[in-house]
Amino acid sequence: MFFAKRGVTEVDVPLLSRSASVDAHIDLVEATCMGTLAFLHSSPEYGMKRLLSKASGDIYQISHVFRDGERGERHNPEFTMVEWYRVGISFQEMIEETVAFVRLFVKGKEGYEMMTYEEAFRKTVGEFPDSLEERDALFSFEVEPQLGKHQVTVIAGFPKEQAALAQIESGGLAERFEVFVDGLELANGYHELADVQEQRERLEEGNKERERMGKRSYPVDEGFMQALEQGLPDCCGVAVGFDRLLMLAMGVDRIGEVLPFPWEEA
Repeated sequence: MFFAKRGVTEVDVPLLSRSASVDAHIDLVEATCMGTLAFLHSSPEYGMKRLLSKASGDIYQISHVFRDGERGERHNPEFTMVEWYRVGISFQEMIEETVAFVRLFVKGKEGYEMMTYEEAFRKTVGEFPDSLEERDALFSFEVEPQLGKHQVTVIAGFPKEQAALAQIESGGLAERFEVFVDGLELANGYHELADVQEQRERLEEGNKERERMGKRSYPVDEGFMQALEQGLPDCCGVAVGFDRLLMLAMGVDRIGEVLPFPWEEA
């Protein structure tokens, strides 16, 4: 009903692709299909953006996604993601819609607070490190556990180095947001980047970073690049971890408690 009320159409793009999504910090699950190297997607994003470039309008997908090497109390190599894209919606409106979706599962936290990435550091640990590597470590272990304790917390205004697939606003920060409840990251959203050259450069840099980390690079998805060349409409998108929402709704701390068969039992 949430999406139907808003006129957002459900789609179903392939889980298995001959091309890969490139992210320095996300390792893909590889497969062989029809004698060719293939990849299980870590997000339906590229396929959905190909549909957006064909004038699909507002769309959503509830999809199993796969990320190699991610296993822990809050991570499983296979999990469920709710991802949607809204054409012509403002960045702030997308934030508010995402918070409304989260509220379907999270009760007892009225309103929401919003702060920049830098403000989150200064509020929780008292400083904003210069080093990106130090920021990443501090955010995961010191900042994130403090977010969303009393109300839903939205972090926006990320440094441009952490823009991923987001546009850069006039002040030099990325139009990207994340949503947290009880120290748990639930959503990652963007005002979507539509510049094909800028996108290619970011993907190439992601592969270079993978190589610096001793990881293999991935083939750029040329179908995705062609979609950007055809013209991606001005849109915002967000990905929400459905299993984590269930964890909050059920009051449990481990993702395995909301999965029928976590990795060790799969």
